[in-house]
Amino acid sequence: MDLLRFITAGSVDDGKSTFIGRLLYDSKNILTDQLEALMRQSRTTSYADIDLALLTDGLRAEREQGITIDVAYKYFSTPKRKFIIADAPGHIQYTRNMITGASNSDCIIILIDARNGVIEQTRRHSIIASLLKIPHVVVAVNKMDIVGYSQEVYENIIGDYKKLAAELGLPDVYYIPISALKGDNIIEQSADLSWFNGDPLLTHLENVEVHKANSNGPSRFSVQYVIRPQAEEHHDYRGYAGRISSGRYKKGDSVQILPSGFTSVIKAIEVNRKEVEEAFAGQSVVIHLEENIDISRGDAIVKTDEQPRIENNFDVLLCWMDNQQLTPGNKYILQHGSRRVKAIVKDIAYKLDVNTLEQQPSPASAGLNDVIRATIKTAEPLSFDSYQNLPANGTAILIDQTSNMTVGACLIQ
Repeated sequence: MDLLRFITAGSVDDGKSTFIGRLLYDSKNILTDQLEALMRQSRTTSYADIDLALLTDGLRAEREQGITIDVAYKYFSTPKRKFIIADAPGHIQYTRNMITGASNSDCIIILIDARNGVIEQTRRHSIIASLLKIPHVVVAVNKMDIVGYSQEVYENIIGDYKKLAAELGLPDVYYIPISALKGDNIIEQSADLSWFNGDPLLTHLENVEVHKANSNGPSRFSVQYVIRPQAEEHHDYRGYAGRISSGRYKKGDSVQILPSGFTSVIKAIEVNRKEVEEAFAGQSVVIHLEENIDISRGDAIVKTDEQPRIENNFDVLLCWMDNQQLTPGNKYILQHGSRRVKAIVKDIAYKLDVNTLEQQPSPASAGLNDVIRATIKTAEPLSFDSYQNLPANGTAILIDQTSNMTVGACLIQ
């Protein structure tokens, strides 16, 4: 059974938490004790019915204010598919949380309040989806019950969003009218929305094409651990453990070790302690080479005819995630896969307005939640691909050297 990761996004009070609660409740993915606790909590908030938003609004401040602050993850399944939901906050000050939740998603559900239509928050979340190249977008026009299930209201909103989708080049967009509060078009087709001919939302999610690891792309393997038992029964054993992020490797392939540049041939590949002839993207493997080469954690093993870029000076699109400002000249640790190198942010080319895509040139610094284009220089060469060409090998994070906190998320350009 495959897995679909999706994120919900929208403006404040568009009904994201209620939508997820309804999806879990109507698909019977809530345990009896959870339902009892939900009923008790709903009564304490003077809510007339079960407050489904409480299923995801886990923080005390979220429940008191009726908003989402942190990214809440929920897991559920149907006979067809497993799901991981990320409920992202809609406030602009939590852009970093939104990007964190969206970075691993195959699909984004953008909720639009039928009373308000396409607003600034809608545009911002759509731009983030475009920047992160999320392959599937669902535009759910919520609170249709409040506007009398009006087809005209729905079609006007969809007309506005289609212009935005075309502007951003969103590849696959599915539009659907819903009411999270009443359950219309969530699990089953709604009689009140009989003019809508599409599938209910859950049916669509069950049939969305899941992003598969790219087995046909260039081969990329980052060493996470060197296995060298030095025991009598495994005297000559030397394996390099890690996960294939892209492409495939076969026994007998000619490979190069980066950044050292040494070459060798794959002698054997192990998966679950068994030798295989070939391994694919998404598999965790142990690779053995013909030659004993000095290889350590963070080194990359690539095919000799499928070279990545090897540079120590490159541009990134960076979301700043720290309360302390980023200024050119600041030093950090950059982690790309399992490789860590010292790095410096040389300069900031522009700050991106995530509401309009306008570029504000040469800002002196970047603050919390800012998205910027910056140049980074590393102390040692890094092997990578651009995010546009190969997302699996085109991301990195910046880590503060003192606190060891992640302060920046990078898409390598």
